[in-house]
Amino acid sequence: MDDLTDVYNELIMEHSMNSYNKKKLEKADYSEIGHNPNCGDEITLELKLNGDIIEDMAFSGHGCAISQASTSIMIDTLKGKTMEEAKEIIKTFIAMIKREITDEEELQKLEDAIAFKNVSHMPARVKCALLAWHTIEDILNQKEKEKENGK
Repeated sequence: MDDLTDVYNELIMEHSMNSYNKKKLEKADYSEIGHNPNCGDEITLELKLNGDIIEDMAFSGHGCAISQASTSIMIDTLKGKTMEEAKEIIKTFIAMIKREITDEEELQKLEDAIAFKNVSHMPARVKCALLAWHTIEDILNQKEKEKENGK
């Protein structure tokens, strides 16, 4: 194991045990449940928008260390970003986990979420790491549909 792997593992453990993003959000604009029936991970993701910017996010629920840490780190990574930036980061994260993107430079935009890079070698953990990312993707797609329908 190299030093970087150790740093990533520490980051994942830190977020899975002490997530300050695990809370209820006052006046959330969107709330979506993400569920992984394979291992029982279940999260509720809450999102507050300010125009096109993700002003705040939080989550509640339970699951394994990987799903909890991935959710928390995703929130840190996406908070303050525009919806477009968030979608780009989400796409990159999913591609990294599926091993479609391995270029370090391209992965830099993931910030701390790059810590999950090694999960791509653990097929049983892929769904755990992706749970929150697919859930936020659903919220953003829902928001876009509303925009198109003039809501």
